[in-house]
Amino acid sequence: MNSALAALSSDEPEFGSRLPPANTEAEQALLAAILANNLAYEKVSDFLQADHFADQAHGRIYEACGILIERGQLATAVTLKNKFDQDGDLAQVGGSQYLAELAANYVNIVDVRHYGRIVYDLYLRRQLIDLGEDVVNEAYRHDLELGAPQQIELAEERLYRLAETGQTEGGLKEFKTALREAIELTEAAYKRDGKIAGVATGFRDLDALLGGLHSSDLLILAGRPSMGKTALATNIAFKVAASRRLERAADGSEIEEPETVAFFSLEMSAEQLASRILSEQSEVRSDSLRRGDISREDFEKVVDVSRRLSTIRLYIDDTPAISVSAMRTRARRLKRQQGLSLIVVDYLQLMSPPGGSRAENRVNEVSEITRGLKAIAKELNVPVLALSQLSRAVEQREDKRPQLSDLRESGSIEQDADVVMFVFREQYYLERAEPQRRENEAEDKYQERYSHWQQRCEEAYGLGEVIVAKQRHGPIGSRKLTFDGNTTRFGDYVPDDHLPDVR
Repeated sequence: MNSALAALSSDEPEFGSRLPPANTEAEQALLAAILANNLAYEKVSDFLQADHFADQAHGRIYEACGILIERGQLATAVTLKNKFDQDGDLAQVGGSQYLAELAANYVNIVDVRHYGRIVYDLYLRRQLIDLGEDVVNEAYRHDLELGAPQQIELAEERLYRLAETGQTEGGLKEFKTALREAIELTEAAYKRDGKIAGVATGFRDLDALLGGLHSSDLLILAGRPSMGKTALATNIAFKVAASRRLERAADGSEIEEPETVAFFSLEMSAEQLASRILSEQSEVRSDSLRRGDISREDFEKVVDVSRRLSTIRLYIDDTPAISVSAMRTRARRLKRQQGLSLIVVDYLQLMSPPGGSRAENRVNEVSEITRGLKAIAKELNVPVLALSQLSRAVEQREDKRPQLSDLRESGSIEQDADVVMFVFREQYYLERAEPQRRENEAEDKYQERYSHWQQRCEEAYGLGEVIVAKQRHGPIGSRKLTFDGNTTRFGDYVPDDHLPDVR
């Protein structure tokens, strides 16, 4: 076995004898092009830096060229000669004479950026090798406080940062390009049912107010416990995953593609979420499902619904205290493999900040998390719907409707979010505020108060409200929804005067 392995690997050099990947000729050709025509520097300076060169001397030359060019001066072998006469790094390759040789050996380069990308790609490979060696060495050490899962998380964070530095296609975008993209978005909304530009939540009135959930937006859905945050988020996630979108094929025809949703549940297990959705869609009480206390008819209904639900692209990750970096890695992987339409996070205060380190100030820690979620939304170009707790200040007021100031450990939550929504159910508070007869209160006065309370309870029964308190791209306002507590299901609200005539 060992001899066979040795034979298979005999053509490969020993790991310790491998040289770091580099291309000296590409570095020389790039520098020669810059010395011959300083405009070449502008074509690579947006992504290429001095420390990206494998040869330190080449990095010093590139840096010196940049300093002169950015001052509006000419960078040539002559203007750089004085700077490098006494430079020790350059002396190893021939001193200032080396600059003259670079300029003399210049060959016209058609695509300077191509050479810049070669230098940059090799730099990333060297960094990747160093990172891999560090991961191996740290894994061998037994005296570290960090366990293996934390080491994996930190490695993922470092890999992401390395991948992020490799994005060389950014920079300024022509207005006409941005304008074309805006027109395409408007056209998509015009052609779509309901005139929705973003991902439809499936709730008619809410979609009309928001225009759907827009790509690259961070949306905060906040509320006090028992208001139905998770229920509403689960309803939206299911409705999105069960829908399909129109995509334009290569031949110009339009095809339907299923939507894909990633649901990161830090509070509930995947099985609990699945039970909720099963209850919502089968209309069988969730507590009856948990106890198995259902009739044969209900059981058959549940089985039938489960078959239909198994085909939707809803992916649940119930890792507790997941970090921003781990979430980003898993979401990127899902988008690459299946596509991605929406990310749901339940809820952000339970997440670990980037890098896994705990900040001394909880507000700063939550701010790091919201900034990380906003970065994920922009990078993956999908809406991120993050749930958030509200402070107890709501309970101290007579009017329990939440306000932006109630956001718990708000920090940058309000600032980073494109949309802030609150879910509010007045029924919850009214049921816990049954009037008690006051001392020396007349019976008729007490009955009047009690009747008023009963009337309010009847008006609020089975209703919820979504309050849009901030919307960067549109109006604010509130929309009513129906709510069934038995199945934790929200639905579109239809006023009595809009009910269809069934005669």
